Amino acid sequence: MQNKNKKRPFSMIGIVVSDRMNKTRVVIVEKMLKHTKYDKPVKRRIRYKAHDEQNQSHSGDRVEIVITKPMSRGKRWRISRIIEKALADIGSVEVA
Repeated sequence: MQNKNKKRPFSMIGIVVSDRMNKTRVVIVEKMLKHTKYDKPVKRRIRYKAHDEQNQSHSGDRVEIVITKPMSRGKRWRISRIIEKALADIGSVEVA
């Protein structure tokens, strides 16, 4: 009998900020954490390198990334789907 409660891989949603590398995208994921001392919400942005086999995603796209086996020294994520395409007139996304 097969186990029907199969775990889904860990995933996050972020925005593609760089598409200059071949088959690799840089994705920024924004998290809201609570400050340990002051209990105030703090925004944290983390950059992940994600694999994109068909080079379908571009800067400004909102994508879902899932964890996968290491593909290189810094690339341990894969783009599973494109949630929202960027507008055509936006060249790049500014990150402060």
